[in-house]
Amino acid sequence: MKRNTDAINELIRVMAKLRSPQGCPWDREQTHKSIRFYLIEEAYELLDAIEAEDDHEMAEELGDLLLHVVFHCQLARERKAFDFEKVAKHVTEKLIRRHPHVFGKTKVKDVEEVWANWEKIKKAEKHGTRHARPSALDGIPKHLPALLRAEKLVKKARRAKLIPAPKKASAEKADLAKKLFVLAKTAEAHGWSAEELLREEVASIETKLRKAEQVKGRRSSIG
Repeated sequence: MKRNTDAINELIRVMAKLRSPQGCPWDREQTHKSIRFYLIEEAYELLDAIEAEDDHEMAEELGDLLLHVVFHCQLARERKAFDFEKVAKHVTEKLIRRHPHVFGKTKVKDVEEVWANWEKIKKAEKHGTRHARPSALDGIPKHLPALLRAEKLVKKARRAKLIPAPKKASAEKADLAKKLFVLAKTAEAHGWSAEELLREEVASIETKLRKAEQVKGRRSSIG
């Protein structure tokens, strides 16, 4: 355990040195916003390494992701906002709190109950704060790619019973993949962005689902 702690402390020390007056000019001029999209790029590089099942690359890309965590923590430390220790402590406490079936006495019978408990605990944590999530559809990052955002919206809407449970799909994976590609190709042929088209449609459907959720909530309170 001590070796792991030493390695993390050394990384934090190196990052602080890079940001110091005697450090690197490029690192010194960075802000949270200036490096935010590098984080996304590193995440995609990690995905490539995972899909390639390349342990060496995975270790390197995980290190690059950790670098961004430490970089943001150093920037926040300089602002006296928070530091790496606070971030690590926060996520550890959250994991314990959101897994009462592991660290507490809660009993669950399947993964669905785990998810239901997770959402219930998360909602209670944020209740009364400016991060409150009154809607079951809250919490989907706005910068997600459109297709991934659509999938997240569907999952949340289904768990909230705003859309019906899925019927058994008759299509094969390969057929669906081809259809998705054809749709992207058709959009490009018209000079449209498939990403933007889907993003707009997801936003429209989310608006309708939120209205349906409000109606459902009013009916429940009356009943």
